[in-house]
Amino acid sequence: MTTIVVVRKAGEIAIAADSQTTFGDDQKLLAAYDPYHSKIFRLGDNYLAVSGSAAHDLVLQQALRGLKSRDLSSRAAIFETFRKLHPKLKETFFLRPEEEEDDPYESSQMMVVIANPHGIFGVYPMREVYEFSRYWAIGSGRKFAMGAIHALYDTPLSAGDLAAAGVRAGCEFDLASSLPMTLHTLASATEPQGSAA
Repeated sequence: MTTIVVVRKAGEIAIAADSQTTFGDDQKLLAAYDPYHSKIFRLGDNYLAVSGSAAHDLVLQQALRGLKSRDLSSRAAIFETFRKLHPKLKETFFLRPEEEEDDPYESSQMMVVIANPHGIFGVYPMREVYEFSRYWAIGSGRKFAMGAIHALYDTPLSAGDLAAAGVRAGCEFDLASSLPMTLHTLASATEPQGSAA
């Protein structure tokens, strides 16, 4: 339960997240009580944030750092990295990959967004990888965040300002999201796939 957003605009890339941890339906841990409240972690020139069980945060950090080779620079490279990661999640970190009986593949049980100089990306539980040309959000506050960013995207606001507006909207209306937020911005090294030159 969270609000996490990634935004790309005018050569800038931003990733932002709220800071609340939620336990079940009736207990929350706010940033003031949690010295490790940031949901975004850095790995080289990549910023990643995960939605799902709070257990995924440290597991994903350790699993990615433990890979002999990893590449998060493109949709295909991210897919290959997460394909190699899945067996490690099961064998070393005891991931339970079961979801629905008729699912075509085992689940990695998490949604991840990635921001790096190459773009903004999302990885979904069956290792589906998407590249986003403008913005995206994950977590329980995603609909509020997406609405806020959609309404403001064509204004003069920067990617960082838009990401902050999205997280603030999520925190305003989603029970499982709270301020303060963490926000990182970086310069884009490339244009999104399919962009006009």
